[in-house]
Amino acid sequence: MKLIRFGEVGKEKPGVQLENGTRLDVSAFGRDYNEDFFGTDGLEQLKKWLEENESNCPKVDDSVRLGAPLVRPSKIVCVGLNYAKHAAESGMAVPKEPVLFFKATSAMVGPNDDVIIPKNSVKTDWEVELAVVIGKKASYVSEENAMGHVAGYVLHNDYSEREFQIEREGQWVKGKSCDTFAPVGPFIATKDEIKDPNNLHLWLKLNGETVQDSSTSDFIFNVQEVVSYISQFMTLLPGDIISTGTPFGVGLGFNPPKYLKPGDVVELGIEGLGTSKQTARAYQG
Repeated sequence: MKLIRFGEVGKEKPGVQLENGTRLDVSAFGRDYNEDFFGTDGLEQLKKWLEENESNCPKVDDSVRLGAPLVRPSKIVCVGLNYAKHAAESGMAVPKEPVLFFKATSAMVGPNDDVIIPKNSVKTDWEVELAVVIGKKASYVSEENAMGHVAGYVLHNDYSEREFQIEREGQWVKGKSCDTFAPVGPFIATKDEIKDPNNLHLWLKLNGETVQDSSTSDFIFNVQEVVSYISQFMTLLPGDIISTGTPFGVGLGFNPPKYLKPGDVVELGIEGLGTSKQTARAYQG
């Protein structure tokens, strides 16, 4: 099943995308895609509800805006330097255990919303990432049982302001959490739709030029390892997002580095998870 949310900013409604690409409004199901939905067998209930009610669901026109395909979660946990070649291009050692940081949930936007270059930013960068959506509360989970806590997967662009992230004092979170820095979607693909999350093609284009082109098979720490590892330090709640890191090809890694400017168009995708597209805009005070 593919979960979508659609409509104006702040007024999104739940929907599903069928195999043929048709989008349906499932508001009549009565539940949005939030912590309670993922944590109380909402996926199975929605599946059964659709078997009886699909023919009565209104169609959603392709021109309607897509929002992030889940309600703002309790947290977005990100894994840094999780691709061997990206660690190398960043000039950093391959980590011995996952590098974790948070991204503010207020950064979440729809998959095709504009990315706003923050006030005083000169180093806004892109990062195509596979994100995991938690489906069952996870605390001290083993790698063997980790996949039982996953609801599905979603495309995420982990935008980063490198000066804020690396050159200013403190943690990476400042360079990761600016408004619009977490476009998510177009849809959440449930776990059964993705045979092997640790072997997916992912790519990103800047103004039509491919700059990231890799596979999650280059992970240093795979999905099971990451879910288990994070759960040793914090409880993962249903609907939480884990973003699993980006492959080589970010702006920071170019010589000289390349960063976003107003008008730039970023397109990205992951095998089985669709594509998204953001246009960079300057901050308007």
